[in-house]
Amino acid sequence: MTAFNRIGVIAKQDARATETATQLLAYLEQAGRQVLLDQVLAGRVPAPADRFRERAALGADCDLVIVVGGDGTLLSAARTLAPCGVPILGINQGRLGFMVDVPPDDMATHIGQVLAGAYVSEQRLLLSAEIDRNGGRRGPFLAVNDVVVRNLAAIRMLEFETWLDDQFISQHRADGMIVSSPTGSTAYALSGGGPVLHPGLEALSLVPICPHTLSDRPIVVGADRAVHIVLGGDANASAAVTCDGQTHEGLRRGDRLSITRAPFRLHLIHPQQYDYFSILRSKLHWGRDRA
Repeated sequence: MTAFNRIGVIAKQDARATETATQLLAYLEQAGRQVLLDQVLAGRVPAPADRFRERAALGADCDLVIVVGGDGTLLSAARTLAPCGVPILGINQGRLGFMVDVPPDDMATHIGQVLAGAYVSEQRLLLSAEIDRNGGRRGPFLAVNDVVVRNLAAIRMLEFETWLDDQFISQHRADGMIVSSPTGSTAYALSGGGPVLHPGLEALSLVPICPHTLSDRPIVVGADRAVHIVLGGDANASAAVTCDGQTHEGLRRGDRLSITRAPFRLHLIHPQQYDYFSILRSKLHWGRDRA
């Protein structure tokens, strides 16, 4: 197990997360760790100026980064930190909390176990997206959960093709398409009727958004091949590509969006008691009797 001696802290920009980050800073310093803080916490968390770093620098300078917030905060941090390979631990200061699984009320116990080497480590697949437009390329754009093509027109559907490498899958008329990693299978893809994929799988799910044809169903493909989406329709076709619902790029008629497995992984750290299926049962209310 890795000795986490230099630890970075990132927090959501609200009062509760800031208070938790301040408590976390005090705990880690008392435990003899050197703590570096996300630059956006300057002026909110009391610490000397030389402790603050740009977020990308935290990934390069730290052995572990702790994210205080919800899943959205962790997703944003992960896209920056993942290329560095630094492990990330989440403290849940949000609502749902599929990925941030340390409760703030019991933070000291769980963090203490992690610092003592008692934790679960896993590597998760990430997505990389590029847009090919008239021979020029935009990207790559990184996604932890999903890459989504969505319609920007209010009264018409999108028309587009899907391909797996050079193998044609189908022609679609729909409001868009969700290409999800296993991590993202419990996010937007799930609400669109997609399957839950275990995070250890090397697979992607393709989930049409409100398809015109009811038989246009979600499918699962291997992550070792590229998924291509080619936007068709008339010249007025208007769509956007979003990554994790947090980054945005325009898509035009004739553009080719390519989604592949990223060349690096997201390294997550969990408390020793981590159980993926327990989280599913809790968050999705599986197996609960109705009153």
